[in-house]
Amino acid sequence: MPVDLLLGLQWGDEGKGKIVDVLTADYDIIARFQGGPNAGHTLEFDGIKHVLHTIPSGIFHPKAVNVVGNGVVIDPVIFRGELEKLADFPVDPVKSLLISRKAHLILPTHRLLDAASEAAKGKAKIGSTLKGIGPAYMDKTGRNGLRVGDLELPDWRDKYRALADKHEAMIHFYDVDIQYNLQELEADFLQAVESLRKLTFIDSEEYLFQALDSGKRILAEGAQGSLLDIDFGTYPYVTSSNTTAAGACTGLGIAPGTIGDVFGIFKAYTTRVGSGPFPTELFDQDGETMGRVGNEFGATTGRARRCGWLDLVALKYAVRINGVTQLMMMKADVLSGFETIKVCTAYKYKGETIDHLPYTLEAEHLTPVYTEMPGWKEDLTAMGSASELPEALNDYIAFLEDALQTPIKIVSVGPDRVQTIRR
Repeated sequence: MPVDLLLGLQWGDEGKGKIVDVLTADYDIIARFQGGPNAGHTLEFDGIKHVLHTIPSGIFHPKAVNVVGNGVVIDPVIFRGELEKLADFPVDPVKSLLISRKAHLILPTHRLLDAASEAAKGKAKIGSTLKGIGPAYMDKTGRNGLRVGDLELPDWRDKYRALADKHEAMIHFYDVDIQYNLQELEADFLQAVESLRKLTFIDSEEYLFQALDSGKRILAEGAQGSLLDIDFGTYPYVTSSNTTAAGACTGLGIAPGTIGDVFGIFKAYTTRVGSGPFPTELFDQDGETMGRVGNEFGATTGRARRCGWLDLVALKYAVRINGVTQLMMMKADVLSGFETIKVCTAYKYKGETIDHLPYTLEAEHLTPVYTEMPGWKEDLTAMGSASELPEALNDYIAFLEDALQTPIKIVSVGPDRVQTIRR
């Protein structure tokens, strides 16, 4: 039985959490393969909004097993907070949540290093979530990191102390004014570690090997978006992990040949949080309307998201680099009421018209080329079947499918899990 993969195709915030929640009924195991508490996967059902950061989005389904893979970085303090929020619901994390021993831990000093590094950059800051993600991955690749499996060893506190002391020296090197009380931060961290130790730690790659051999259905869940990939995103305004399909292989220990369907999630328009180039960004009433109607605020940071028209050039790039087999379009309802819909179908780049993603998307080198289409006025939020969708929206979908050569199988028309139309 192959592993299906679900990931975002833009700069994150595409609505992955909702779709994982919708699809979980079809799977036995949901496995997160990268990222950490910089993710914010929002699920809404029964009138309640849930935001998950590290825990996989299948946690509310009683039959699903949820695996935090080796490619994830875990902040025990934030993780404990997520567990506490689950206490009011019929969820038993001890039974339904498994954590890879090879996943790395985010220390309090990782967060302090993140803040010091960002402060030192001044106007050149990259828009970090300040969750310690980058420094934790730096320690991972630098072969200094503390892993979940270390918590089972008698000398883990010695390893922690050596790494935290090294971080403090690095913080002083930045020579910026970062106020903190490490003793208080460490006390909270150590308490959270004890909460983490109550869960089941596994050799996740072996667990998934056995699951595949026994015919279990597995859905790999990504975080952030493809345009934030450390290699293929808009560097340096990216995250610190591989958010593309390749990241599922290294983040879970699964072979490329075991991947089945690749579900690509995108919004009917484009958003971005933080710094970085954004060719189709709007600074007018249309952009303000998208942000207001779409409630475009980061689930993790609370920051307002920048909004713009759909960038088909970037989307096609993401579809190709991930080998997407099915598309899911989110927030189609937000575009209701626009007289005209615009789609960026090419770039004017250094005097040429191109239809591929170039090395840099900075505004001084590039301007978007738009195709205009009629909009629709109908309220989509109460629609329950594809036959109810307005003709203009169906034309929009057909235009995108033709350009991307990939079917759009799901159209989301609202935040609740029931506001999901399968085509």
